[in-house]
Order: sequence, then C-alpha cells, then structure tokens
Amino acid sequence: MKLIPTDIPDVLIVEPNVFGDGRGFFFESYNEKKFMEMTGLQVIFVQDNHSRSKKHVLRGLHYQIQQPQGKLVRVISGEIFDVAVDIRRSSPTFGKWVGDYLTAENKKQIWVPSGFAHGFLVLSDVAEVLYKTTDYWALEHERCIRWNDPVLNVQWPTTGNLLVSEKDGKGVLFQDAEVFP
Repeated sequence: MKLIPTDIPDVLIVEPNVFGDGRGFFFESYNEKKFMEMTGLQVIFVQDNHSRSKKHVLRGLHYQIQQPQGKLVRVISGEIFDVAVDIRRSSPTFGKWVGDYLTAENKKQIWVPSGFAHGFLVLSDVAEVLYKTTDYWALEHERCIRWNDPVLNVQWPTTGNLLVSEKDGKGVLFQDAEVFP
C-alpha cells in the first residue's frame, strides 16, 4: 500500500499493491494494521456502503454535523471524480477542496476524514462505489452543501447535463452551512 498526499494533508489517496497476471488480479482493499501503521490513525469502520449510479450523476456534497463520518472510498466498476471539502472552521485549509479520479482500473482509494463534506461525479456509463464509514448514517444529522457553490468553486470535470437528486439540489450555500469548529 502506498499513501499519496494531497493539497489537504488530512485527505489521503491510498494506492494498493496489485498483483496481476493473465488470470486477473488480487489486492488487499483494506488492511487495518497497515492503514494504521502508515497513516498513524486509529480508525474503526462500522458501516460499508455501496452505490451504483449512471453517467452524469453527481452526489454531494454530503456530511453529518453530528456523528461525523470518516470515509474510505473506492470504485469497483467505472470511473468517478471524487471530492473532499474541508469544513472545519479551525483548519488552515477550511473551505478548500481536493479531488481525484477513482476508477476500477486504477484501484485508488481516497481517505476522507470526518469534518469534511464529500461528493462525487460519475464519468463512466455506470459506476459502482464502495465506501467504509467510521460512524453510522443518521438522517437527522445529514447535511448537504451545494455541489456548485461559488465560494468553494469545485472544478468538476463537467457540469453539463448533470443528474442531481432533489435533496442535493436543495443543498445550502457554503456560507450558510453548519460547519465543524
């Protein structure tokens, strides 16, 4: 496993060691001991989520104001552009975002710590996304910041013909969002 830093030090790209030949491939998608040794983080995952979305679906920017969730995100089919936004007011990177392309082929994962809003845009015909979370989903604590907030200015690879849920379409502007201290 290799850790690749991003412009926001708390967000990490995780690149597994993949062993492949003419028969296929094998890799550890998660190893608690290695993850903790390499990151210095003691993370306990309590929930695995799986989403399937078609091309141009944009999900996000989601977070939970209480019961915040750290997420380890990966793609098992297709391609997405995945984004993490720092919404910790006391952080030097507050209001900044990082993004990366996660694909079934590159097998990269992104570690999105709690205190961040998260979203992704599907670039392939279909994408299946798996992510582990450090706390349980709680509807009453769920919040959403607009994917196209002008202050955040996330540079999505495309903004035409996007499919956004009604809930995500009603996301609040960053300046009005509940954030972490």
